[in-house]
Amino acid sequence: MDWMNQLREEIGADVVFTDPTTRLAYSFDATPNYQAMPDAIVAPRSTEHVQAVLRLCHTYRIPVVPRGSATNLAGGTTPLSGGVVMDFRHMDRILEIDEKNLTVTVEPGCITAHLAQAVEAKGLFYPPDPSSMKISTIGGNISENSGGLRGLKYGVTADYVLALEAVLPNGDVLHTGGKLAKDVAGYDLTRLLVGSEGTLAVITQATLKLIPLPETKQTMLAYFEDLDSAARTVSRIIENRVIPATLEFMDKKTIEVVEAYANIGLPTDVGALLLLEQDGPRDVVRQDIEAMHAVCLEEGALSVEVARDEAHAETLRYARRIALSALARLSPTTILEDATVPRSEIAEMVRRIEAIGRAYDIQIATFGHAGDGNLHPTVATDARNHEEMERVEAAFADIFAAALDLGGTITGEHGVGAMKAPYLEWKLGPAGIDVMKGIKLAFDPHGIMNPQKMFAKAAKKRIVQGGKS
Repeated sequence: MDWMNQLREEIGADVVFTDPTTRLAYSFDATPNYQAMPDAIVAPRSTEHVQAVLRLCHTYRIPVVPRGSATNLAGGTTPLSGGVVMDFRHMDRILEIDEKNLTVTVEPGCITAHLAQAVEAKGLFYPPDPSSMKISTIGGNISENSGGLRGLKYGVTADYVLALEAVLPNGDVLHTGGKLAKDVAGYDLTRLLVGSEGTLAVITQATLKLIPLPETKQTMLAYFEDLDSAARTVSRIIENRVIPATLEFMDKKTIEVVEAYANIGLPTDVGALLLLEQDGPRDVVRQDIEAMHAVCLEEGALSVEVARDEAHAETLRYARRIALSALARLSPTTILEDATVPRSEIAEMVRRIEAIGRAYDIQIATFGHAGDGNLHPTVATDARNHEEMERVEAAFADIFAAALDLGGTITGEHGVGAMKAPYLEWKLGPAGIDVMKGIKLAFDPHGIMNPQKMFAKAAKKRIVQGGKS
């Protein structure tokens, strides 16, 4: 009996798929230019199913790629070595909302927005809000340590993961953490699994921290003639000890494309805009919005638009959330990255991105989370144009190098996956890579978990050609 027939026999033919059409659908994620066919798709219904799959794959050395909604932007859920893609569509339940301990326990296939809505109905709040939250899964968020628009004030996914149930490559079940405010017993295995991108184990259950739902929220947009004014405003707001719930940035190119796509009334003759939000007690929100409004005007804002009501606020948020969708309409291929720098270096980083675009003769639109320095330079291109793609790839290498030069990192929230594996050593150095490989070996001695991700065969040579301003 071959391994695929054994798989069907052990967990049921109704959750194992090998037909060419289904395999093709799971051969790629949201990352351009990364596609490879899996041998089978498995949609487990329980932790026991996951155990059975991993035991078999461990025995036969079959690669396993855990997968949520495939919104990954770094090639992280593409089965580059074939094998089994594990789809958690059936493991999507909210198992418990514990109002005494302010926690929620979910299965990995739970959609992020569904979780947020369920806890808000009880007056509770789960802050992480990746732009893909309407379709992304909690398991995927945990694997990538996803951020979002509220990251400045509330942090990222790792800040809310209290406990995990995970299945190791040999089929053993690992339980980490608990409904605890404090737990320093041994290595922090919970934190280790968060952001591990499916390379160590398969998460089958997560207990997440909740906080009380903020009393109120207010939203505004500020428009600026140039990038420097917007960047100065970001720094001034933080210097004034105001930590907004959201502080987002869009450059001129992004504004033009979003307005052409959505027709929501954004002015296209401005150089940049900031989306600012604050939540909390009503008086605090009013005070902070007034303070940020004043700073925007002091730093040269052309105009400031405060939302009249929640419907208007949602329109303003919509402008930022659809940036990628709008840019994706320009060309057949859209490549979005997430280089991150200290807040104080945002203006310099965007200037370097613009210089790199000119050096390689490509148009780069930039938007992102200005409050935490996480920028998303985006290129609309065509993967069929090999000469242009070579220039695009070289430009992004320069962007990563420029971010590191400014004290930043090659990824703030999208993960390393396959796309950034050649650049990870730039950030960690050879010693850091060796430590990570040692951890990987301890968890996964046969290398079956999401192979060809994070660790490149060789690091790219770091040369900055077009980024110095």
